[in-house]
Amino acid sequence: MILARLACTGLLLCLIGSTIHGQDNVPAQAAPVQTVALTVPKGTAIQVALGREVRLTKVGQAIHGRVVKPVYAFDHIVIPVGAEVTGQVIKIGSVSAKARTLAIMNADFTPTRRVEVEFNDLTLPDGRHIPIQTVVTPGSGQVIQFLSAHEGEARRTAKDVVAEKLREAKRQAKHEWQDAMAQVMAPDKKHRAFKFLLGRLPVHPQYIDAGTLYFAEVQEPLSFGSEPLTAKNAATIGTPPPGSLMHALLVTPLNSSTTQKGDEVQAILSEPLFDGDKLILPQGCLLKGAVLQVQPARHWNRNGQIRLVFHGLVLPNGLEQKVETTLEGIQAGRDDHVKLDSEGGAKATPPPTRFLATTASVGLGAASFLGDTFGDTGPRVAGGAGGYKLIGIALGASIHSQQFGMAMGAYGGALSIYTHFIARGRELVFPKNTAMEIGFAGLISPARKPTDANQKKE
Repeated sequence: MILARLACTGLLLCLIGSTIHGQDNVPAQAAPVQTVALTVPKGTAIQVALGREVRLTKVGQAIHGRVVKPVYAFDHIVIPVGAEVTGQVIKIGSVSAKARTLAIMNADFTPTRRVEVEFNDLTLPDGRHIPIQTVVTPGSGQVIQFLSAHEGEARRTAKDVVAEKLREAKRQAKHEWQDAMAQVMAPDKKHRAFKFLLGRLPVHPQYIDAGTLYFAEVQEPLSFGSEPLTAKNAATIGTPPPGSLMHALLVTPLNSSTTQKGDEVQAILSEPLFDGDKLILPQGCLLKGAVLQVQPARHWNRNGQIRLVFHGLVLPNGLEQKVETTLEGIQAGRDDHVKLDSEGGAKATPPPTRFLATTASVGLGAASFLGDTFGDTGPRVAGGAGGYKLIGIALGASIHSQQFGMAMGAYGGALSIYTHFIARGRELVFPKNTAMEIGFAGLISPARKPTDANQKKE
């Protein structure tokens, strides 16, 4: 009996031991890994520059371009610079009767027509084709240059280390822009001169220039997978160090004729901000600001001006910081002649050729009053050229009237003076998705959660 009890006890102990051992071998349930979706949201603008000029012929003709600014998702480049984009012309606008009449009077029988395009295919460097549906932002479709603010007295009074860090970041950004545009187009001075002369003919084709930039907004999200959100990345997201240069796209379009002083302005971070290998701000953070000063275009060739500042930074977790920033760079049309000062003010400047053009017109007009000094035809032709170019030349040569030549010459000189020095200047326009460089100078107040009132206001 005793032996039987001992045997049962030993067997029970063995069973208990094996159960405990089995429980020890059960693996602990792993904590779920938090991931971040690498998605390009709807409405994101892809900046596409045409790689070669397009001679406009018909609706539906193909156009080809390349991406000139990288597109990020969180902290990853998902569409790199140089990716190929293809599309087509979807509309060729008509010319109003008034514009056509004025063009014909100015010896231009083929006035420029407005062209609308779309892009529908994206080819990544690895060969992958991604079908895309886009809408081109109004106001794009011109040759763009990137302007940097001049280093003024306010810059020199800043701390040397911070100021130098900001200058170096601006130099690097300028090189990146130049390298991106160099991938798209190579300058050809002879060809540009040929096109300039071709455009002076009464009948000439219309071209879309190489380097013309379009802001193509995607209409459906583009997914590029996901990545784990590491504790290291999450811990470093926060306030940028002073001297940081943030790259952003304008959300609020600006126009000196319609924008008002005090209007709210928003921009979205288009590139993540790193401090070394630490992620400080992911793509998509929101910048809030306001228009400090605006001046619409006025007569006497005074052009529009806009001054703005960004004073709020909204982090991914919804916290908002009051910050001090400076506008360091902005995109503008090459023909707009925009100048950016050291305090974040932008203004359109007169074209540098206005003095030369006016001098030529006045000179031709004066030549029409020379009488028979250079023969009977010369003054009339000069006066006609100053008035209506080729048509004026033809009329001056065929109509044997010095008074007619003098009238045409006087008209041409007066029109040039009025156009370049008396007429209303040009408005300053920054369309939605205009790229900007914003310098971070420092933190004004710590982060705070937006209130319900602020959320409703937004």
